[in-house]
Amino acid sequence: MEFTNKRTPLIAASLLLALAITQAIFTALYSGGISFSRQYAWGLEAVLFTVLVAFASAAMVQAKNAQLGWSAITFSAVLNIIQVSIGLTLFSTFGKVAGAVEGAQPLIGGVVSLSFMIYYAAKLLLGLAALVFGLSFIAKGGKAIGSLTALAGGVAMLANAILIIFGRDGFLPSGVAGASGMIATLLLAICLFSLNRKADQGSISHE
Repeated sequence: MEFTNKRTPLIAASLLLALAITQAIFTALYSGGISFSRQYAWGLEAVLFTVLVAFASAAMVQAKNAQLGWSAITFSAVLNIIQVSIGLTLFSTFGKVAGAVEGAQPLIGGVVSLSFMIYYAAKLLLGLAALVFGLSFIAKGGKAIGSLTALAGGVAMLANAILIIFGRDGFLPSGVAGASGMIATLLLAICLFSLNRKADQGSISHE
């Protein structure tokens, strides 16, 4: 199977859709107080983000336009890998140290704050990607999906920028960043599928 300039964006969109769905499921489980293995949940996300880096960067090189959107997706995935890795490796380690050593409690707080800072930056970039591809789809006639995607992307960018600037203890709840980023990711995936379908229809009409 050859990874063409049509197939690569489709796979990247599928990975984004899978990430949006898994994050929605994990959020619902956590909100409902249902216990689940964070190792497996975050491990699955790490694998999906790692593969997404490869396909999004390949799509960025292959793309004739909207390279900014693919760049944002690529670097968002890189940041998410770092953020998930911190959660998988450092949370428990620093948590044990903080519990065993007097005065070491700020250590775990610093690690958590670092993780959230990276998380917000990654969501901001996904919001940028949603804005770019949403506007691109509007220009190609997809006003409904394009407008929703661009709007969700703008909201995600604004929400996560506020949390980066003012911190988790500011006036905006941290959950807003995750929710807006998740919605932007879902709509971004749908928009990418729609753009690919539009490109196929355009190529057929020119034949």
